[in-house]
Amino acid sequence: MLLRTVIFAAVTALLATQIPALIQRADHSPEAMAAVGAPAKATPVSVTSGSVTLEADGRGHFNGTFRMNGKSVDGLVDTGASLVAINESTARKLGYSANGLDFRYTVNTANGGTEAAHVVLDRIEIGGVRVKDVDTFVLRDKALAGTLIGMSFLKKLKSFQVEGGNLKLIQ
Repeated sequence: MLLRTVIFAAVTALLATQIPALIQRADHSPEAMAAVGAPAKATPVSVTSGSVTLEADGRGHFNGTFRMNGKSVDGLVDTGASLVAINESTARKLGYSANGLDFRYTVNTANGGTEAAHVVLDRIEIGGVRVKDVDTFVLRDKALAGTLIGMSFLKKLKSFQVEGGNLKLIQ
């Protein structure tokens, strides 16, 4: 029960503080898109055994194509997010049935309150980095459009650091 309360508090804090900031920072007007270009599929700058380096996009975000439970998923690295957060569509892609998800947690987002379910992903991989047993929250599609790679993934690494517009993840 205590673990659930701690996880709920962490996710609520994450969503209440981070998602509104991400939405406000994202300017999707045609002028802004023309100025910085459409978000590109991120390709790791370098990959070695046990590490990967990602380059910041035009907005300064670190995006990558991760493998979650063996499936490719585009994600945004968010050091302010306590947990990895995926939407319901992504959860189904990863093998979680809608009936098997228990949306018993209530969290606040920029779009208001929404329900969340807790799952543990078997593994998340990118480049030469592989992390097992990652706590993750599933939100309804209307509450979360993409995937956030939060601290439940990052804290299992040996280190992660930003230097010169690159994010290096080391296992």
